[in-house]
Amino acid sequence: MKTGLLLSGGMDSIAIAWWKRPQWAATIDYGQKAAAAEKLAAAQVCHELGIAHDVITVDCGSLGTGDMAPNAADVRGSTSDWWPYRNQLLITLASMRAIACAVQTLFIGTVRSDGESHRDGTPEFIRRIDGLMKFQEAGLRVMAPAIRFTTAELIRMAGVPAGLLAWSHSCHKADTACGDCRGCNKYLATYAQLGAEYTDAA
Repeated sequence: MKTGLLLSGGMDSIAIAWWKRPQWAATIDYGQKAAAAEKLAAAQVCHELGIAHDVITVDCGSLGTGDMAPNAADVRGSTSDWWPYRNQLLITLASMRAIACAVQTLFIGTVRSDGESHRDGTPEFIRRIDGLMKFQEAGLRVMAPAIRFTTAELIRMAGVPAGLLAWSHSCHKADTACGDCRGCNKYLATYAQLGAEYTDAA
């Protein structure tokens, strides 16, 4: 069975790339501010692990708001980086390319904490999107293998090498980490939880 991964270049998807070793991965430039850094991180990880890598470019920047997008934050959003239906959009775009590459299962990098701020990070969303994709085209399955874990638990469980993890880019605002967004805060908190074996190598 051929597997694929929606690879953002962040800690979660890099850990899944190491753990699950998919044959194929897709990184999507959808108009987010940190697209260049995400693509660089993803390309390096795929090179090191021998994973075929596609970059999909579809500019949806006008649809997003807040930290990740070129538009000011929307008061309707529950977080500073509200982009309505973002994960649904990214899964759909990756799936369109995945079925053309004969991928049968697409992994996504959802972890336990994602469901605390977004419905598309919950087990219910994963169940629904998996059912929809399987129903609509080619029987493609969507799985979130790390949804039971925190990011730190996932990295430890998978045994991700510190040097590979160091490629990750989590900033929501820029290609160079700002140190003051939800993505950077999660990145720093995860390294603090992982301890010296990772922070000394970072």
